[in-house]
Formats: sequence, C-alpha cells, structure tokens
Amino acid sequence: MNRVDYLRISLVDRCNFRCLYCMPEGTDLNFLHRSEILSGEELLSLLRQVFIPLGFTRIRLTGGEPLVRSDVVEIVREIARLPEVQDLAMTTNGYFLADKAEELYKAGLRRINISLDSLIMETFDRAIGNKGRSCWQQVWQGIQVAHRVGFDPLKLNVVVIPGVNDAEVTDLAALSIDRNWHIRFIEFMPVGNFQLFAKRGWIPSEQLQQRIRERWGLTTGCVRGNGPADVFQIPGAKGTLGFISQMSECFCDRCNRMRLSADGWLRPCLLNETGQLDLKTELRAGVPMVQLRDRVRELLLLKPEINYQGRDFSNIGATYSRTMSQIGG
Repeated sequence: MNRVDYLRISLVDRCNFRCLYCMPEGTDLNFLHRSEILSGEELLSLLRQVFIPLGFTRIRLTGGEPLVRSDVVEIVREIARLPEVQDLAMTTNGYFLADKAEELYKAGLRRINISLDSLIMETFDRAIGNKGRSCWQQVWQGIQVAHRVGFDPLKLNVVVIPGVNDAEVTDLAALSIDRNWHIRFIEFMPVGNFQLFAKRGWIPSEQLQQRIRERWGLTTGCVRGNGPADVFQIPGAKGTLGFISQMSECFCDRCNRMRLSADGWLRPCLLNETGQLDLKTELRAGVPMVQLRDRVRELLLLKPEINYQGRDFSNIGATYSRTMSQIGG
C-alpha cells in the first residue's frame, strides 16, 4: 500500500456543464446551498490541523467546476502559502479559464488538468450536455491562455466513450506532438451515468494504445503528477500520452489519495461509499481538531480494505448515490 499523501478537494458541487459521464440530462441533482459547503476558512483549518499533520502534502482542487466558486483564487493563494504543501493542482472544464488562468498562476497554482473530450464542436457540445451556443471555442481559448501563462505540466483529460468520441483518439493524441501538452485517456466508468455505461460499455486502454502505436509508435514517457496513469510518448513528441485504466487494471494497492467533498465528507475510495467521515458537521459542532485528526488517522488504516470492496461493480448502478460532480472525481 502506498503512502497516502494526496488529497483531492471538491470546492463546489455545481458545474456549468452537464457531461454525459458526470451528471447527464435527467439526473435529479439538488445542489448544495452555500452554507452547506465548507468555507475557505474551514477548509484551511482542516488542512493545517488535520491533513498536513497526517502527512498530506499533495493537493488537487476539483468540483463540480471549481472556477464557479467566487473565492477560488484566494483559496489557491492560501494553500500555496502553506510550506508543507509540495504540490498544488486543479482540475477544471476550462470554460472560465481564459479569464482566471493568470490570476490562478500568480496565486501559486502551477499544474492544471482541463477536460477536453472532443475536438469536434458538435461532439463536444453533446458530451457536455450543451444545447445552446457552442462552448468549444471558449474552452479551447482557456487552454491556449493556460499554456501561454506557463502552466506546466498542462494536461488534457479525455473520457473515452464508445460511439461518442473514441474515433478521435489519434487526433487528440496528435495534440502532444508539437505542444508540451499531456493528453490523458480515461476509461469510461459506471459512475455518474450507469445507464450509458451499460449501453455503451468501455474501451480498454490497451486498445487505444494499439491504435496510436500503429500510426506513430509509442515509447515510455514521464510527466510530473500524482495519479495512476501509465505514461507513453509518440517518438519525438514534445508532450506525453497518459492512460488511466481503472476498469481494465486494478491499481487499488497503489492508491495514494483521499477525497474531501464540498460539504465536508471525507471518503477513502471513489468507488465505495462506506467508511466516510462527516468532517463538516463535527467541525461546526466544535469537536476538537485533535479528535478529527484521530478519526482521519483511523480511516487511513481502513483504506486498503475499503479500496478492495470498491472493486465490485456488479450493483454499482443501484447502490452508488453520488455523481462525479458531487464527490470531485
């Protein structure tokens, strides 16, 4: 079991997109009221007095869409100032990035992941559930600005859905050839849209790698990060290609992360809702930080068993109660 030192923090459950694999049309979502979400002060207190003393040094900010939160830049700034934090990153859909990238960089953010599931405008809008004016150009502009500002590595996340965007795998991979961008292909999971998963299924990373290998070849690559991606590179390319194979490969024994939802629930496993801690309720009830720290420490000891239980997908459509947007992915 790896040392658990990586905390993914969902800043908000709201998002301006309704992606097919996250919160598709028809999903009944009751977004949290602002008072139900951890405040910036509460979040920083938990970091300083609970998580950092337990050895968490790597932080990723997620959502929903983290950039819809009004105090996101200040949160980034305060976390970046913590001397114990060795790595601070963010995952975003990129829509607001053109306006926020420079502020975030100046506040101390250096690594960023941007969702880009298609290079085709119509496919992209379908994937994000958009029925109005296309959002593709706004996201693409955000990616360009983030690159220009200096984010390194700049990663583009692609959830590969059969019959939706799988035909674009080589086109998306080609973005890494002339740019120092890192394209990450993620196997479609039965979380968020189990009905679509049951209908479409998923494509193993090995098949995607073979398509790319047949066109250009592939060599082993390397890129800074904390995730479980297997990293390759098109020969001579400036960037890399990562493959996150949570369906075809069990990497639970390598999991180094915990997840803190926007409403303060701490969970040790993405695919298992047992063993959660409601830190917000206890924090607001005045439970001493030392007690909260002890409870988190106990949960860390249970994490290997909880991870193992989370590998059972047989009934996940009926038992899993939160979408990706509500837990931060």
